[in-house]
Amino acid sequence: MEKLWSFIFSASFFLFLFLILKHFLVQQTQYKNLPPSPPSFPIIGHLYLLKQPIHRTLQHLSNKYGPILNLSFGYRRVLLVSSPSAVEECFTKSDIIFANRSRLLAGKYLTYDYTTMVAAPYGHHWRTLRRLAALEFFSTSRLNMFLGIRQDEIMYLVKMLYQSCGQSFTKVEIKSKLFVLSFNIIMRMVSGKRYLGIEIDEPEEAKRLREIVRDIFEVSGASNPGDFLPFLRWLGYQSYEKRVIAVHSKSDGFMQNLIDEHRNKRNCSAGERRTDTIIDSMLSLQESQPEYYSDEIIKGMIMTLLLAGTDTSAATKEWAISLLLNHPVVLKKARAELDNLVGHDRLVEEPDLAKLHYLQCIINETLRLFPAAPLLVPHESSDFCTIGGYDVPPSTMLFVNAWAIHRDPNVWEDSTSFKPERFEGLEGVSEAYNFIPFGQGRRSCPGAGLANKVMGLTLATLIQCFEWERISEEEVDMTEGTGITMPKAKPLQAMFKARESMFNVLSKL
Repeated sequence: MEKLWSFIFSASFFLFLFLILKHFLVQQTQYKNLPPSPPSFPIIGHLYLLKQPIHRTLQHLSNKYGPILNLSFGYRRVLLVSSPSAVEECFTKSDIIFANRSRLLAGKYLTYDYTTMVAAPYGHHWRTLRRLAALEFFSTSRLNMFLGIRQDEIMYLVKMLYQSCGQSFTKVEIKSKLFVLSFNIIMRMVSGKRYLGIEIDEPEEAKRLREIVRDIFEVSGASNPGDFLPFLRWLGYQSYEKRVIAVHSKSDGFMQNLIDEHRNKRNCSAGERRTDTIIDSMLSLQESQPEYYSDEIIKGMIMTLLLAGTDTSAATKEWAISLLLNHPVVLKKARAELDNLVGHDRLVEEPDLAKLHYLQCIINETLRLFPAAPLLVPHESSDFCTIGGYDVPPSTMLFVNAWAIHRDPNVWEDSTSFKPERFEGLEGVSEAYNFIPFGQGRRSCPGAGLANKVMGLTLATLIQCFEWERISEEEVDMTEGTGITMPKAKPLQAMFKARESMFNVLSKL
């Protein structure tokens, strides 16, 4: 029996190798004008070239071989683009062709078999979810309705910080607190409840939730070789699939409890159909269209909001504060703008952001240097197209190296320096293809407006209320870590204290 299984495995393995080689030979003969490509190995293709951080590795390849590259990650063909003109071509002329998403193993479980807004293939289902998000979650009226939540959570953060430092400089690890802020804003929008606290002693429910969230980001941010070399998945390489299934089981149970809790409340108060949370809105849709808005669709939407709106937002704010600590002149200029336009008698409010032009320049410059998704979310072609005059076959993964474009010296003057002033007077910057922190085209991030509001109000409040300094004379380490949201390699620690001019306001929180 053991010999039989050994024979079956060997035969299957060599059959797989044969099919892969045949696939590549057919592709090479069918498409004569493919983009340039670095030297590759059989089977693994260019996977041997990939080193962390991936966006830097791919930038080096683009610098050497050109802004449009044809790569092979195992059995998957990849188109890597690193120039604004190529990006524009992908998301204008070929936007529909590149409107699909690649199917990766984590998505099978965490996105409910690719049915969420982020993972669903382009078509009626995706358009329905996108329309729902635009109208019910991210419209101007809906964002205004959630304004109180954003202000409450930022005030909660400021109050905890003020109580911990008072009037003397105190060291703080800021990343965890920014994550709690982002997470609670999303969860209060979703369910109406604050789940995580900044205090050390949290209830067990909060600790379990932290563990679930940590595990979700861990498995979704981990590279899985089995997505590119299927035989590794068959062998159970690194037990990745088992880990994803276990994480999905825990997160699914948590979200199902959320839905059941809201459903029970609605049933107990049938006369009052509240829609002030995202779950309530979706349960209302479920009542009118139960065959479409299943619990899985609702849980998928919750998962999308958590993954897209928590770690990304926290990481970007952490980069922004790190940049300001390394550039005290910029920090001083931002504080002067706040003092002149808002003053010291009240806290900055969201409507003030429209007047704080230099603050918005700081946010844009942070997003340029440290985009939360340096390679955006991969797209996949549904048909043949041409980009930059090169052939692009169907089922090609599209990697857009936003990080490389944002730091291209041919696009940006003094491209690696932090200079917020470069954005002054650039009102239409979000429409340009040389600045794409939220993607472009029909699958760009629909939550960009919310992200800008949260980041703007958080930074403005922290600058207005506190003095910030580095913990030593050395500059803050700006090395990137690993993960889909490009976190800092070393979580930010800083010294801070309440500003004397704000004592009166802070003491009333």
